[in-house]
Amino acid sequence: MSFSDYLLSTLGIYGLPVLFGVLFVGSIGLPMPSSLLLLVAGSFVEQGDMSLWPVLLVAATGAILGDNIGYALGRWGGRRVNHRLSRLIGGEERLTRAKNWLKKREGMSIFLTRWLLTPLGPIVNITSGLTNYSWPRFLLYDVLGEALWVTLYVLLGKFFSDSVQEMSALLGDFTWMIVALVLVAIIGWKLFSYLRSPTPAKTKTKAHDHLADETP
Repeated sequence: MSFSDYLLSTLGIYGLPVLFGVLFVGSIGLPMPSSLLLLVAGSFVEQGDMSLWPVLLVAATGAILGDNIGYALGRWGGRRVNHRLSRLIGGEERLTRAKNWLKKREGMSIFLTRWLLTPLGPIVNITSGLTNYSWPRFLLYDVLGEALWVTLYVLLGKFFSDSVQEMSALLGDFTWMIVALVLVAIIGWKLFSYLRSPTPAKTKTKAHDHLADETP
């Protein structure tokens, strides 16, 4: 029996506590089949084994708490923890870039990684804490995004209760495709910016020409 199958079987036995635990741990960053469990929980709702509103409330609470643990690790984890976490995202230079990126997007990156780009969620949580992004803003976008994600997947599981596995595979492929497109766009933009930026030799030549023009 695979780990996912084990979690699915325990979800059928213990219900909401398992759903809460998986969503909580998965949002912190450990690999968990969170989306699949939401779909299965929706299927259980359709079959009458679970109730819709408790499922939505418990799942969203677990995900939001896990996200905020990740944020807290980044912001208040201590110098040694923060140093290790900053190395995970590429060091101080990339940390500064991430801070500027978060400020420009005004939380849209947080919102999108709750429900659309979910594999990037734990990284964004830690980065938000490391860069001292406003916690009230983080919490606002986090709650909105997680509420949308949980509601969307539970309802999909409810309406397509007979084909949960196929729906999970389809949504998983779609999510990774979006992540890949985002990464390709970022790399392409970086390459374009690099090609547009003047080389040191050209910059030196331009500076020399400018000084020559000013010399009487």
